[in-house]
Amino acid sequence: MKSREIVKILKKGGIGVMPTDTVYGLVGSVLSRAAVERIYRVREREKGKPFIVLISSLDDLKKFGVKISEEHLVILKVLWSLGETRDKPGPVSVILPVKGKKFFYIHRGTGAIAFRLPRNGRLRGFLKKTGPLVAPSANVAGKPPARTIAQAEKYFGGRIDFYLNKGKRNSVPSSIVALVR
Repeated sequence: MKSREIVKILKKGGIGVMPTDTVYGLVGSVLSRAAVERIYRVREREKGKPFIVLISSLDDLKKFGVKISEEHLVILKVLWSLGETRDKPGPVSVILPVKGKKFFYIHRGTGAIAFRLPRNGRLRGFLKKTGPLVAPSANVAGKPPARTIAQAEKYFGGRIDFYLNKGKRNSVPSSIVALVR
């Protein structure tokens, strides 16, 4: 399946499995409440546990009403390897406070969302086309993350809209850091 077809599926509220910057993820548009709820059902995930959101740039945080202090901006640039950092950390998801009730269906009452800005340029380019995506690991709750599309298909079968096979994934999920005021 071609990238532009996947973009169309995601923009219409579809969900699927594709590689992220870490493991295979079960992805859907964060701006589609129906897609987010569908991922909860397909993954059999506890309703109170929020998902990580992949973004293409720091500007995407504005869509969620996230306000970043200068101090936190410096930290984010280091954690997400923006600029001239030499010692690049592994993939890091950062929990940031989100104001208002608009995104309650994502933060599940926590008032915060974990965001990750992938280092992979191709993935960031893809996210610019799709918009931010929820991207939990591709597995049913309590099972190990799928390392291959065959494993993902065993978990989800025909209950999702696409599978994008990019070979075996041997990465580990991201680390999570919380930035609070």
